[in-house]
Amino acid sequence: MARKGIGEEEYDYLFKVVLIGDSGVGKSNLLSRFTRNEFLLDSKSTIGVEFATRTLQVEGRTIKVQIWDTAGQERYRAITSAYYRGALGALLVYDVTKGSSFENVSRWLKELRDHADSNIVIMLIGNKTDLKHLRVVATEDAQGYAETEGLSFIETSALEATNVEKAFQLILAEIYRIVSKKNVSTEAGASSSAGVKEGQTINVAADASGGKKQCCST
Repeated sequence: MARKGIGEEEYDYLFKVVLIGDSGVGKSNLLSRFTRNEFLLDSKSTIGVEFATRTLQVEGRTIKVQIWDTAGQERYRAITSAYYRGALGALLVYDVTKGSSFENVSRWLKELRDHADSNIVIMLIGNKTDLKHLRVVATEDAQGYAETEGLSFIETSALEATNVEKAFQLILAEIYRIVSKKNVSTEAGASSSAGVKEGQTINVAADASGGKKQCCST
């Protein structure tokens, strides 16, 4: 049975995904485009933490995803441990028109690996592809970095809604595959155990790290 809360829609699994990256790369607009199909031209920097949810179908299952968005400024980095706790996926965002935001990806990746679960699914996102005349980060460079680090990769435009839905669908499908694999192996390894129950927030276990990452770009 799917889980059902009072006044809430039914869902089979609840996944937490975090957005990280420098301030101004478009994290909040990726969130609003995916959850509300909105883009705010005058959006201000996020202060503290905010999150939004959306329920969608992934491989025949109803997945409720809770997406957390926080400020990229240095002064808010003290919240990292609570922010990453329980996250099954992370979208590491940079701005294709801002070289420094891509250079800082390695720092964000280190922070992610220091604070998050070691098996968290990570997708690198190059945002603002609509600003073609201002691009400074080549797709090939980001693709190569992602492959080296074992990350999924895609380029998006929150303004034009390009690949935003696809990015979330890909990372949620990868998380679901890992959770499903763990569920099957848990039930097979311990018949007395109930395994992972539907409707539960799942923590990815070490046995799921062998899944192949998906890579794609515009």
